Amino acid sequence: MNLLLYLAAIAPAFIIAGIIFFLDKHERENYQPLLLTFGLGMLSAIPALGLQILASKLGFDPMENLWFLLLDVFIVVALSEELVKFIMLMVYPYRRPFFNEPMDGIVYAIMVSMGFAVVENVMYAYNHGIETVIVRAFTAVPAHAIFAVFMGYFVGLSKFHPASKWRLIGFGFFLAVMVHGIYDFFILQRYYDWLMAFGLVTIIVGIYLSWLLIKDHRDNSPFKVTVESGTAVEEPFNIQTYTEETDGEPLEDS
Repeated sequence: MNLLLYLAAIAPAFIIAGIIFFLDKHERENYQPLLLTFGLGMLSAIPALGLQILASKLGFDPMENLWFLLLDVFIVVALSEELVKFIMLMVYPYRRPFFNEPMDGIVYAIMVSMGFAVVENVMYAYNHGIETVIVRAFTAVPAHAIFAVFMGYFVGLSKFHPASKWRLIGFGFFLAVMVHGIYDFFILQRYYDWLMAFGLVTIIVGIYLSWLLIKDHRDNSPFKVTVESGTAVEEPFNIQTYTEETDGEPLEDS
């Protein structure tokens, strides 16, 4: 029973990681950097969850009033979790040569986030059992993927738009934290039961927007295969041409 419980806890993250792997169809990433990034995501859960445990032991009670709840969902939870995931994304895959198209921002952000989600879900499985694991498979785990897509979309753009690099990175990080905090607020607040439904609305809208962002990077991939005279031909990746087509600015070392 315990084995099935923990398999159920880790399965949603691996399924989402597999989906994004196959959606990245024009220049699919190698397994080694994907698995390493996934592992870094698992590692990133330690400091984030440690901070949340520390806040709990210090007597911080988010249910005490609205301001404590907002501080908890946006700072203690959303900011800490998205920050450690962001650091792992920037420290390893972002700086490597295999990060060679904007779509890679989404792919590797998802890997980090799903690694994080595995550790978080295993802890929930241990403490709360199968019912919580099943609910999280359709709520918290997809939510982590949504936050990753929002962050990864703009981090991916930043690699190839050096003039706007930090503005794009900052906006992607800010967006992930804000959406994460909003989702957690709807789920954790105990003032009005009907507000909890907006957590589900956030997921549904987030999945739709995530698909649009994924489709945008995939459809505009510099590795996209075109058809010429009935024969599939892979377009050569010319980063100078790519940046000129997007914002007219030459690429600089990042």
